[in-house]
Amino acid sequence: MKTEPQKGDITQRHNARMARKKAVIDAGIARATIDRGLLLVLTGNGKGKSSSAFGMVARSMGHGMKVGVAQFIKSRTDTGEEAFFCRHPGIEWHVLGDGFTWETQNRESDIATAQRGWQVAQRMLSDPSINLVVLDELTYMLKYGYLEQDAVLHDIANRPPMQHVVVTGRGAPPALIELADTVSEIADEKHAYRAGVKAQKGVDL
Repeated sequence: MKTEPQKGDITQRHNARMARKKAVIDAGIARATIDRGLLLVLTGNGKGKSSSAFGMVARSMGHGMKVGVAQFIKSRTDTGEEAFFCRHPGIEWHVLGDGFTWETQNRESDIATAQRGWQVAQRMLSDPSINLVVLDELTYMLKYGYLEQDAVLHDIANRPPMQHVVVTGRGAPPALIELADTVSEIADEKHAYRAGVKAQKGVDL
């Protein structure tokens, strides 16, 4: 007859398993000795890419770091994240877009807006006093050909050595993914919008 494991046996096995896991994790931490700025890409069709980037903004500011944010699609300046972060010192926030392309319906104007916006981004990417730069929805500028991809990647790759960069947006091009240190693809399993729920303050705005 099969006997149930005793509580002491379960505890012993759990402790042994956690000890092995700790040893593996500690060894990995010990091997990670490189200290440099990272390029993170948050892409995919799911919700939460910009929200994740703004979480890193909060984390950086909590460490007293200087942050720059460039938003390439959004044209509104009444979002909750901007209202919150711009109350604090140490952040430079730029809303650089004219709205989504299906709203503007003017490719030439969109290109001109993107190029003016990239001049702002270039300045931040060349400033070693800015510790974190968020290029929100930059992928669309590359996908639609509003910005020249090689030039954008060159500017990102040649930023100050300790500067971190976060790029968000759907459809990140392969060359950007190749350049990145960390890439997260956020999946779209379900979204309230498709059930007819409008954008909600504190969640979407």
